[in-house]
Amino acid sequence: METYDYEDEDSSFNDSYEYDDEHGVCDKEAVRSFGSVFLPAVYAGALVVGLAGNALVVAVYASRLRLRTLTDVCILNLAVSDLMLLLTLPFWAADAVHGWRLGLVACRLTSFLYSANFSCGMLLLACISVDRYRAVALGPAGRTGPGARARVQWILACVLLWAAASFLGLPELIFCVVKHSHHGTACAARYPSSMARPAKAALELMEVTLRFVLPLVVMTVCYCLVGRTLSRAAGVRRARRRRALRVLLAVVGVFLLTQLPYNVVKLVRAMDIMYGLVSDCGVSRGLDRAVQVTESLALVHTCINPLLYAFIGSSFRGHVLKAAKRLGQRLGRPPRHVQEEPVEIPLKACTRTQSQSGSGEQVTSSFTI
Repeated sequence: METYDYEDEDSSFNDSYEYDDEHGVCDKEAVRSFGSVFLPAVYAGALVVGLAGNALVVAVYASRLRLRTLTDVCILNLAVSDLMLLLTLPFWAADAVHGWRLGLVACRLTSFLYSANFSCGMLLLACISVDRYRAVALGPAGRTGPGARARVQWILACVLLWAAASFLGLPELIFCVVKHSHHGTACAARYPSSMARPAKAALELMEVTLRFVLPLVVMTVCYCLVGRTLSRAAGVRRARRRRALRVLLAVVGVFLLTQLPYNVVKLVRAMDIMYGLVSDCGVSRGLDRAVQVTESLALVHTCINPLLYAFIGSSFRGHVLKAAKRLGQRLGRPPRHVQEEPVEIPLKACTRTQSQSGSGEQVTSSFTI
């Protein structure tokens, strides 16, 4: 969590970034007032919408859908990660209004959960794009079936992603403290004076690289290759092909829209830490507000993930519609709905499993949007 801390330096609310003593006279009361109204409102909206969408994804996968591909596993893990991140928002909303009142253990644990799950979500998006590339661009040779070996690979991939995300959250777990000042209390990171400036700058740059640059590069490359394969696929109508390509563009576009502003601000902060670029109090306050607004925008991605990565899938959408139909029948008013025809790009190969009686069951791999 980008916390901004109002200590003697009077920097931004609950922030691990602190100005030098020459900035101590900068009044940040306007930033505090803005955050105490803006942040709880945004967090409340994200919590309601995000909990509903991600909880539905978890419930459907747990009760109706089998985990047939690595993408399914990643979508389920993404929903769990988003839920864990969203559940920290009430604590940060209360912190924005009243300051931190829950003690050191809660401060470190909440900060760690927020940071680790935020990182995990970004890494899972990159993993989903790689699996979709393997499914479409490489054909059956690039995709493992739902056998025991494949499941071991899926588990290993998820363990590695969660381990990397937990590593990115370790600084919050180690260095976060409850700071006290005449403005109140705040949960923020405090580094040893000998390493404060380089540590802050290095962490900002590492987060930008691993949470944004790496996932963006992987997603862009993989979805460009997927898009090229879809555009050349034979036997697919132009309208359905265009719809599939629009979905891929929406995935990358939403990621850029929600994450780019926040990471640009983080990069500016890292440059300021290293080179002392900000010397004007007005610019300092503007940067603090920019962090609050852009980080809130980045959190919106947790609400959009279910729509982009679950509901666009025909299998998942079909199970949701069936559940709604059964609920409507129980209420005596069956809902009317029109299910879109899914876009399936066959991978030009199939496998045949032989039973003991000699009969075969044809299994065809396909990429569905």
